Amino acid sequence: MRKISFLLLFIISVNSSIQAQQPVKPNVADIYAQIQKLNVLGTVLYIAAHPDDENTRLISYYANDKKYRTGYLSLTRGDGGQNLIGPELRELLGTIRTQELLEARKIDGGEQFFSRANDFGYSKNPDETLNIWDKSQVLSDIIWQIRKFQPDVIINRFDHRTPGTTHGHHTASAMLSFESFDLVNDPKSYPEQLQYVKPWQPKRMFFNTSWWFYGSKEKFEQADKSNMYSLQNGVYFPMLGKSNQEIAALSRSRHQSQGFGSTGTRGEETEYLEFIKGSKPENKSDIFEGIDTSWNRVEGGQPIGILLAEVEKNFDFKNPAASVPNLVKAYQMIQALNEDHWKPLKLAEIKKIIAGCTGLYLEAVTNIEETTPGSRIKVKAEVTNRSDTDMTLTSVTFLPNHNTMPQNALLKNNIPFTIEQEIEIGQQMAYTQPYWLDEKGSIGMYRVNEQLNIGKPDVIRELKAVFNININGIVIPFDKDIVYKFNDDVKGEIFRPFDIVPDVSLSILNKVAIFNTKKSKHIEVAVKAGKDNVTGNLSLNLPAGWKIIPSQTAFDLSRKGAEQIFTFEVFPPAMGSEALAKATAVIDGKSFSQEQININYDHISRQQVLKPAEARFIRLDIKTGAEKIAYIMGVGDEVPKSLTQMGYSVTVMKPEEISKERLMNFDVAMTGIRAYNVVQALSLKQDVLFDFVKEGKTMIVQYNTTDDLVTDKIAPFPLKLSRDRVTEENAPVRFLKPDADILNSPNKITAKDFEGWRQEQGLYYPNEWDKAFTPILSSNDKGEPAKNGALLVASYGKGHYIYTGLSFFRELPEGVSGAYRLMANLISVKN
Repeated sequence: MRKISFLLLFIISVNSSIQAQQPVKPNVADIYAQIQKLNVLGTVLYIAAHPDDENTRLISYYANDKKYRTGYLSLTRGDGGQNLIGPELRELLGTIRTQELLEARKIDGGEQFFSRANDFGYSKNPDETLNIWDKSQVLSDIIWQIRKFQPDVIINRFDHRTPGTTHGHHTASAMLSFESFDLVNDPKSYPEQLQYVKPWQPKRMFFNTSWWFYGSKEKFEQADKSNMYSLQNGVYFPMLGKSNQEIAALSRSRHQSQGFGSTGTRGEETEYLEFIKGSKPENKSDIFEGIDTSWNRVEGGQPIGILLAEVEKNFDFKNPAASVPNLVKAYQMIQALNEDHWKPLKLAEIKKIIAGCTGLYLEAVTNIEETTPGSRIKVKAEVTNRSDTDMTLTSVTFLPNHNTMPQNALLKNNIPFTIEQEIEIGQQMAYTQPYWLDEKGSIGMYRVNEQLNIGKPDVIRELKAVFNININGIVIPFDKDIVYKFNDDVKGEIFRPFDIVPDVSLSILNKVAIFNTKKSKHIEVAVKAGKDNVTGNLSLNLPAGWKIIPSQTAFDLSRKGAEQIFTFEVFPPAMGSEALAKATAVIDGKSFSQEQININYDHISRQQVLKPAEARFIRLDIKTGAEKIAYIMGVGDEVPKSLTQMGYSVTVMKPEEISKERLMNFDVAMTGIRAYNVVQALSLKQDVLFDFVKEGKTMIVQYNTTDDLVTDKIAPFPLKLSRDRVTEENAPVRFLKPDADILNSPNKITAKDFEGWRQEQGLYYPNEWDKAFTPILSSNDKGEPAKNGALLVASYGKGHYIYTGLSFFRELPEGVSGAYRLMANLISVKN
């Protein structure tokens, strides 16, 4: 019974991956390519560590030219990187990058999977990586995905034999993949998985090498290639009007949060795959040599392959519906197979093709974007048969309640058939959010306890409409997610996911509150209604020693979406203390304590994340001045909010606003992270900023990368950036100039101020600088030489220029007290 349930769930998940919020409307070229793919039963799995590690050229080549089922297993969701499009970091950035990968796969034709590994930030070797990841769990996830996906060929992006030469996550991904090859077919390896899947043995494994791994194209040309297999992936697809590289570039360009926009190319291109393990093919241009990728590999599949070859041969581009009788017949034949892997996959594919051939349009929409458990919503379902094929809508079933509405409606050519139905959202319906965030994980791992959910790429959505349609005497179910649909006056028809939300969501508006005296602060908490007529009591909870007035306050929200802001006066303890403040609302005896965060970018599906409604309050021994700060944003960070919390007057200034006159009223000019990578206008404002310093003011420049600087003169003196970083956040920090003002005034900085830093100390430190600069700090990861470029100070004219690669953009929003104290000293530097 468990295996049958798994099969049904798998069919639904396959269909869900096919259906996006925006209805798919394939053209005849798409349909023909799908028919070709229907007759191919080869599978290749690409494995790497992060979003952006995948080779989209190779994925597109195997998915679109060879028509193999092609998957990408990214061990992490990219949570530990930086964000070029907004302030989201950690799990919120992982949510964005997850969606970017899903959008990329829609373009290049691949499928997307993940493990439970958390991208905890840059790692210099796989030993560190596997000490932070739970190696057994990640290996289990790889084996689980291989057993489910059943790849004939596995391709690793990275080399398992070269630890220390690239990101530790990279090498670890290859090492774990290599280890899994000999374990996936062993029933003693993770036997708990075998109630759902069977052992599986891939035929062979390759490493996707290139000149990059050899240091230069010249070295690669001279390398021994006797164990390498080459393929020409510069294919042109006439029906698509694009080269393989152009498709790959479009896919790659979905990684917008990482700034990986890519220009497509044309012409011949060679890809190299080094043989690693398994049965070695003799043909150096065919890594699938000797692998049966036809229907013959399935018992009883040969007649299906013959029939589908006939469908392909006789496909009428002017009348795709002419293929439907044979497609329906093939559907029946697939359904009759006694097989549990290819059967659900090919049933999902052929249903998609039948819908495409008939122009079958299906949608199930509601006119609200979200609702709460226990409510009722109206769903409008549309079915339109845009062909002469005989069709009857027999019924519509709404999941997960399995409420079925009989119809027996004849679907006439190009005549829309619509129904409206009110459905109930069960009281036990889970709130919508990324399932891997439901439970608190560790630094290195997300916690997902349900085996069947491990590896699923996207949010699990239960609300669906299943359209049961009789086509040529066979009832075929087509399922669609219930989505929110509306018309935008500028963009037109918009489809968004439909979400289940709490009755109320809460938000402490200041995620970090600094108390540098005994004085109280007024803390604001927002309450937002998820439904009409919500009344209850709100409280702000803190540990002993902290005093809050009032202890609770009543709220009354009459309309869904309404929001009220309440103020609590918070008195800190006399001595230094850090506390986690928690907001709680009680409605009819039920507690609510989650904050709703909506991530909304045009290039990805809108996402809802629910996090605990918490904030960090710090009673901190810190002295600050009254400096006025002009902040020039880079790629987006929350440092300005943190500076405001410290009591500074902060003005976010647009680059084009920078002028001598505009800066006269400020004491400090500060650039955000990567500003000199992304803000082109800064290249024209350097003289103004340097004159500002010369006249007695302070300029603080936060980290930039070595790539594509808008100017080579980011400082008034020569300064060269590097890729040096200190990834061990607890690495000891040495003071190179203990008597420097920046370490002593207005706050005495000690080693204690570098305790509790998160993810890393800093990144992209300068490694060469003019003698005018004074290095202040030194640190290094274990086994590495000292890195002295974390904080550089130079006098220029009457003022000071400061360059820092310290990760203030992470530490300040996380409430790291030492980072606040050090930042206050940077702002107040005098000599």
